[in-house]
Amino acid sequence: MTAIRLCTPRSCRGVFFSGLSPQTLGTGGRDNAAMLWLKAFHIVFVASWFAGLFYLPRIFVNLAMVAPDSHAERERLLLMGRKLYRFATILMIASLVLGLWLWLGPFGAVQAGWMHAKLALVVLTIGYHFTCGTILRRFERMENRRPHRWYRVFNEVSVLLFIGMVVLVVVKPF
Repeated sequence: MTAIRLCTPRSCRGVFFSGLSPQTLGTGGRDNAAMLWLKAFHIVFVASWFAGLFYLPRIFVNLAMVAPDSHAERERLLLMGRKLYRFATILMIASLVLGLWLWLGPFGAVQAGWMHAKLALVVLTIGYHFTCGTILRRFERMENRRPHRWYRVFNEVSVLLFIGMVVLVVVKPF
């Protein structure tokens, strides 16, 4: 809260993504505090969701490398994958609900170009999430046809999506 009180109307411009005026930001009002709490939890849930998206393809790499006769190892990795996917789905839902609340709620929607680009990356990330679910189901049915190297490259997609979102939100290039 100290940083908010130290902002001048000119220096606060563009710092927070909301429809709040610099004068409201300087007062540290109740609406501003609620927005900051929502943003904090949104960031926590997004980071946690991405942690799941970073690790799930690593499980796919290991599953692709499991010997055909190693049933116990395969089942253990599938169990880990199923649990992680379910947990990541819950985190995704929480991230989306809080993000929509911040974007469309009482704080006002941001209509800047960077937000449209971020929303496009969010849609791609949701698609990536559900693609991970499809891949997991293929492994469960023993229908995997891809080598472990493919999953190593696939794993980097989530990193690129995360970097893109962070850069857009922090830098706001357009």
